[in-house]
Parts: sequence; C-alpha cells; structure tokens
Amino acid sequence: MKKSILFILFLSFISCSDDNDPSTFLPYVPVNETIHLNLHGNLYIAGNSETVQGGISGIIVYNFNGNDFLAWEAACPHITPSQCSKMNVEGVLMVCPCDSSRFSILDGSPQDGTPYPARQYRVVKNGDVLYITSY
Repeated sequence: MKKSILFILFLSFISCSDDNDPSTFLPYVPVNETIHLNLHGNLYIAGNSETVQGGISGIIVYNFNGNDFLAWEAACPHITPSQCSKMNVEGVLMVCPCDSSRFSILDGSPQDGTPYPARQYRVVKNGDVLYITSY
C-alpha cells in the first residue's frame, strides 16, 4: 500500500509542468549559433544591431557598450509565428509589424499592450566571436 501511494505521488510530481513560461506563443527552438564579428562589421559599434539567422524568425544581436552583447528572438513573443511576426529594430526598440507592439532592446520588456517580454538568448564573447545559445 505504501508503495502504491509513493508511486502515485511520484507520478503526480513528474507530471507537473511550468506554466509560467512568458513566451507561451513561441515554440522552443534550440539555438547554438556562432557569429564572427569580422563578417558583421556593423556590430563592432556600440548601439548597433543586426538580425542574423537562427532561432524561430532570426536573432537580433545588439552591441550594448562595445564589449557586451545582447541577443533576442526576432519573432514577436505575443503572437504565434507568422509572416508578419518578425520584429524590426527602431533605435532601442524592437517593433512587431503585425500590431506595432514595442519591446526594449536593452531588457526585452514590453513597452505597450502585451504582457509578454521578448525571448532572450545567452551571448558569450570570445575575441571576435559571439556564441549565442538558448538558456
């Protein structure tokens, strides 16, 4: 009897899932990209960004201060991926062309409307190479 109860408890714990994923509209896509800065000269300058291949709709790479980089999923986080859901960069904002929702390129936070932040990727810089991976 004890084994049955323990087994049921075990099953109930492993069947739990995390419903707090803020990007519920975006499917999980493993990201493991290598960016050579010498091929993306625009990224050498602080404050510049470039969209590169990878992720769902591309990856927005932003040079924060000349040495630190941020990377964001280009797909709008609050809309199921479609032809219009690839964000554009306007200054320090990422803008969804479907509905003009805006997200900060500095921290991914929504600036209006949606409660969903942009999906961030991890960036490790080694010399002139950026390694971008999913968390």
